[in-house]
Formats: sequence, structure tokens, C-alpha cells
Amino acid sequence: MFIYSVRAATVKFFAIMFVGIAALVALILFIPTNANSVVDANSMAAASVKYDGADTNEGRVEFLKSFGYEVSQEPTEERQVTIPEKFDTVFDGYNELQKEQGLDLAKYKRKSVMRYTYIVTNYEGYDGTVLANLLVYRGCIIGGDICSEAADGFVHGFEKK
Repeated sequence: MFIYSVRAATVKFFAIMFVGIAALVALILFIPTNANSVVDANSMAAASVKYDGADTNEGRVEFLKSFGYEVSQEPTEERQVTIPEKFDTVFDGYNELQKEQGLDLAKYKRKSVMRYTYIVTNYEGYDGTVLANLLVYRGCIIGGDICSEAADGFVHGFEKK
């Protein structure tokens, strides 16, 4: 007959080793890696943009200036809007635009937010009226776009194309 005894210290040792290896494997599998480690100047500029401080008109104008836009000193429209609980296809597309610039309106479903609209005065390459829309919740910019006023115009995020 063969008898094998295991001390409690040995069991603890192997348990700690197993937990450590499991944690290491989890870190390797679940931490995203960035294949494109090259960062361009526009990405660096966007990373330094402050999305808070939008509770004042000056803060909102400065936010737009940080992207290179000169805008009217006062908004042409201030309107309270509610982010819908269920996104339709149009709002899904708009939220995809927000996600491309690092924002997500899904967190604000059923919330009332303020939309401020400014006229952009220095948009190059387009002769019509260009608007900057900012969605503000509790003093922070949670979304927005730059768009033409024309129905067949364009819409893009804050960074110039």
C-alpha cells in the first residue's frame, strides 16, 4: 500500500501559484493591445482637449477653439433635448459618429441634455453655413458634431477632416 501525505503549506503554495498564473493569463487575454502604436499629431491634440467646463459660454467657445474653429460668440440656439431610451437607425448612426471621437451617448439614455448650436466662421472648403452642435450634460460635453446647414450637406465629428 502506498500512502502519500500533503502538508497544508504545500496546498497553500500550489493554490497561490494557480491563482497567480490564472491572473497572468487573464491579463494577457483581456487587456487590449494597440497594433497601431504610432500616434499622430491630431490624436495627441484630441487627447489634450478638456470636455468639462462647458457650463459657461466661454468654456464651450474655448472647447471649439481647441479644435481650430472660430465660432459666433453666442450660440444661435440653446435647446433642451432628451436622449432617447431606444435608439432608432438615425440615432444609432449619430452615436457611431460620437464613438469615433471617443464619446458614447448610450450612457445618457433618458437624460435631458442641453444642445448649444454655434455658427462656425472659419470653415475652409465650404461656402455655405457651417454649424457646431454641442451636447452638454452637467457641465461636460458628451457629444456633438460639425455640420452644414444644407439638407444635402455633411456631418462629422469635432476634428477637421
